[in-house]
Amino acid sequence: MRLCSVAVADFRNIRSVLIEPGERFNLLHGLNGQGKTNLLEAIYLLGSPRSFKTFRLPELIRHGESKAQIHGTVESGGIENKLQLCIEAAGRKVEIDGKAVHKASELHGKLNAVVFSPDDTGMVRMGPDSRRRYLDRTVYMGDIGYLHCWHSYQRILKQRNHLLKTSDRSCLEIWTEKLAETGAEVIERRLKFVAILDKKLQKYYATISGGSEISRLSYQPNGIQSTDREHIYKDLLEMFKRQQRSDERYGTTTAGPHRDDLSLELDDRPLKAFGSQGQQKSYVLALKMAEMDNLQDIFGEAPLLLLDDMSSELDARRNQNLMEFLTTREIQVFITTTERSPVLLDAAPHCAVFHVEDGNLTFEGS
Repeated sequence: MRLCSVAVADFRNIRSVLIEPGERFNLLHGLNGQGKTNLLEAIYLLGSPRSFKTFRLPELIRHGESKAQIHGTVESGGIENKLQLCIEAAGRKVEIDGKAVHKASELHGKLNAVVFSPDDTGMVRMGPDSRRRYLDRTVYMGDIGYLHCWHSYQRILKQRNHLLKTSDRSCLEIWTEKLAETGAEVIERRLKFVAILDKKLQKYYATISGGSEISRLSYQPNGIQSTDREHIYKDLLEMFKRQQRSDERYGTTTAGPHRDDLSLELDDRPLKAFGSQGQQKSYVLALKMAEMDNLQDIFGEAPLLLLDDMSSELDARRNQNLMEFLTTREIQVFITTTERSPVLLDAAPHCAVFHVEDGNLTFEGS
């Protein structure tokens, strides 16, 4: 999979940019706040229903403008598709080859991209919400059915919570059963995804970190011991009924997949408490490489890799290990840094270099 060209207009601080990226490595360098991450975000949005930075569409539109636009030409399996995204305060419009797209399933897989940013590293130290967002986003990238069942779960959860806040709870049992049924599908899909990612994680952690620690990723839903959907449903239903008095007291559903967490470990100890900053960064980047491997297994070709703020996220040794690994893979890579890093340029032959300043890009050669 390759991004052949991308045009961005009135997106964050970018007024108008048109570039033809290199086939393999692309280095975007410049001072902080100049628009490097904004370009990565625009590329990511061409193939994803949500940004990796914000849920609020108005934030994506350049100040004083009514809309932002992103156009991209993507080559996949020898076929080129033209993707167009128009973002307005009220919503977004997507076109593929000039035809309007109304369902996420139509866009799914047209431009796969895995992003590694400082926010991703932060999920180790932050609360369960950030890890759930990561989990939901990454499961969806390889499993289009997950988005539908997750949205269904959220709609049913909202209705059940509404009933918990009222005095009339005559329909509560029905909505509880619906929530358990949909929640069982959410959990089953998550469990399958995490099991696959966990197997790939260790080898990539060793490659990037050069260490001997044993990494582990696991998802154990609260109160659920089963792994097949039918038994998960029974466990969930029992848990919801057991928690009902507490739910009625607080006016909300206090347990379920919307409250679950991921466990990130090194040598059987929590990464958050015992992992150094370098270990945490290496672990998250290894997760990203595992994601890429999984997407390649599903779609038959590697996704794009977007590495944001490399100069601060990884030290020189880990940068070197990463770049040496990436040169052996047929992956198109976009890297942002605050400087023209010799480590990156030496390890990445034929790297297209762009300077970014005040939302403008200048091609500096390969």
